[in-house]
Amino acid sequence: MDINYEHYKVFYLVASSLSFSEASRKLFISQSAVSQSIKTLERKLEQPLFIRSTKKVQLTPAGAMLLKHIEPAVHLIERGEHQIMDSGLLGLGQLHIAASDTICRYFLVPYLKQFHEKFPQVPIKVTNAASPNCADLIAQGKVDVIVTNYPNSRLDGSYIQKTAASFTDVFIANPDCFPLKQQEISFAKLQQYPILMLDKNSATSEFLHKLFLQHQLDLVPAMELSSNDLLIDLAKIGIGIAFLPNYCLEKDSTEFYILRTKEPMPNRQIVAAINPGLPASPSTMEFLKLLPNQTEQEE
Repeated sequence: MDINYEHYKVFYLVASSLSFSEASRKLFISQSAVSQSIKTLERKLEQPLFIRSTKKVQLTPAGAMLLKHIEPAVHLIERGEHQIMDSGLLGLGQLHIAASDTICRYFLVPYLKQFHEKFPQVPIKVTNAASPNCADLIAQGKVDVIVTNYPNSRLDGSYIQKTAASFTDVFIANPDCFPLKQQEISFAKLQQYPILMLDKNSATSEFLHKLFLQHQLDLVPAMELSSNDLLIDLAKIGIGIAFLPNYCLEKDSTEFYILRTKEPMPNRQIVAAINPGLPASPSTMEFLKLLPNQTEQEE
């Protein structure tokens, strides 16, 4: 079907903002021109794409389906344009990474430092997002590479390029408020205490809920937060027992201890992933070379 790309571009801007006037502003064309472009697209596709009213604009089911395909295509074109322009000026092009705050702080910083020292002319852009949201960003082509905790229910395993590290999650507590240091405590007994953990948008929360369900337990945390650092601070002052990855912990702290659980805690991984359906930029490949390969280390 011969449809001008500009019609799809107009559709994407209207669909993503649900506003004809906003699309008009971004495209520097009149609102009537935007409306005419949408009508042309609807006529060619023989489907209404928007429900228009005086108060709001909504996508029809056909419009929502089309947006799922158009959005990654638009991002792919934009990434290609940026890579070409950046590579002409800088040699490698911008490096755009997505990772959680925790992974950025406790894992990525040394490798970002190495990359910057090796390629000081290459701009580095970091988008902070929870691990499941990072998986969505790479699937949509909005970033070059993600570094995320794994397992991750939203990450396609074929996207993983490297397993950069393995870690274990732990429960920590203030020894004075929760004198359980000499005990081996079961998950069932842990439920009797206030559990502090990351919110439901995180892969860590998803992991712990699934782990408790495997033991026929329904975990109801006392508090769900968006920061592992805050979890540590609250555990130190005795607000509750915090659950978090062990790579976040300072060594030899006297303000908390790690609980011993009867049930074994499975290992998780930190992985680097790219979208195999999109061309990887030279800067992405250079960055991946700097990350450790846990598989090789184990061999």
